[in-house]
Amino acid sequence: MTSFKSDFLHVLQERGFIHQCSDMEALDELARTGTVTAYIGFDCTARSLHVGSLVQIMMLRWLQKAGHRPITLMGGGTTQIGDPSFRDEARPLLSTEMIEQNKEGIRRVFDRFLTFGDGASDAVMIDNADWLLGLNYVEFLRDVGRHFSVNRMLSFEAVKSRLERDQSLSFLEFNYMLLQAYDFVELYRRHGCRLQMGGSDQWGNIVNGIDLGRRMEEVELFALTSPLLTTSSGAKMGKTASGAVWLNADMLKPYDYWQYWRNTEDGDVGRFLKLFTELPLDEIARLAALEGQELNDAKKVLATETTALLHGRQAAEEAAETARRTFEEGQFGEGLPTVEIGSGEFEAGLGLLTAMVRAGLASSNGEARRAVSGGAVRINDVAVADPKRALTGDDLTGDGVVKLSMGKKKHALIRPS
Repeated sequence: MTSFKSDFLHVLQERGFIHQCSDMEALDELARTGTVTAYIGFDCTARSLHVGSLVQIMMLRWLQKAGHRPITLMGGGTTQIGDPSFRDEARPLLSTEMIEQNKEGIRRVFDRFLTFGDGASDAVMIDNADWLLGLNYVEFLRDVGRHFSVNRMLSFEAVKSRLERDQSLSFLEFNYMLLQAYDFVELYRRHGCRLQMGGSDQWGNIVNGIDLGRRMEEVELFALTSPLLTTSSGAKMGKTASGAVWLNADMLKPYDYWQYWRNTEDGDVGRFLKLFTELPLDEIARLAALEGQELNDAKKVLATETTALLHGRQAAEEAAETARRTFEEGQFGEGLPTVEIGSGEFEAGLGLLTAMVRAGLASSNGEARRAVSGGAVRINDVAVADPKRALTGDDLTGDGVVKLSMGKKKHALIRPS
């Protein structure tokens, strides 16, 4: 294992963030002797980032904690094209208005993890639309395009995998790698940015930027990538059976976010504590060494610490308390997801399957029906076996709600309005 002299790379290495670096020794010296400005790009394809982006967000956070300056680059320009990397088809094109709305939602996530301002290590958020939308195409081809070999571009794994599966790759998408490389050069020119970070699937795109910087500016730029993260069972981070694990509270409540981490697979606890919390490594080692039922305590710590970073300590502790009351005491817990149903609809008899879908416990009536038939569904903690069952006023508890449960870990409250 490489012994780093800079705090930044030392922390990233011991916590498992480093996969590949263009010149580890030179970057370490740069980080040891001065302030490094580094960026990660995020396209504005949704109103929120999801858990799959959290490794990159934590890399920027550790960069800032080590005294360096993070840039969060919003892809207001590149989102209008779409990154083709390892995708079977082109992304749907978004309007400028939709991209702006998405950018505003994403900014709220970064405000939780980074300190923005004008100081030497304060983060800045920049939109590549500032320079991309005003490009003269002929000048861009002359000044930038001439440095790219189509033969080499076709050799990149992201492009090869698309073509080998006979999936169409539009010329629009093919231009994406030129624009991302040009972003790196512009950030160096405007902000002295020397380092681009990202997931390992971005290695080819980042190396393009390094090469372009050397050709256009005669400067050494650096690449640093993190491993692509999957769970022990091979599942991709950020996705569940019920959808994406969003980072914005208006798209996924803190309690559901807490539950996502509480349900971490046993083999991932230690690794996730290193990547997604700021607990000391000796404490992480102690928690990861727990076995059997005691490992659940480590999962609760993981859930609370990750939720505290994103939603604040109070929200995290409230989510933990809601879970404790729900699972350990059999109470409802005020923090459970609550769905308001019109009183008229409820009085007429709300179908159980419909209620489960509305509450987010199942993605379809078919999934809900299978869960009922399998004995996994309970109303007010009482098992129900009839998929034609309807919720009525008789099911309301003294708190004026109906508690729906699917399995041991998915609960919601139905409240007539």
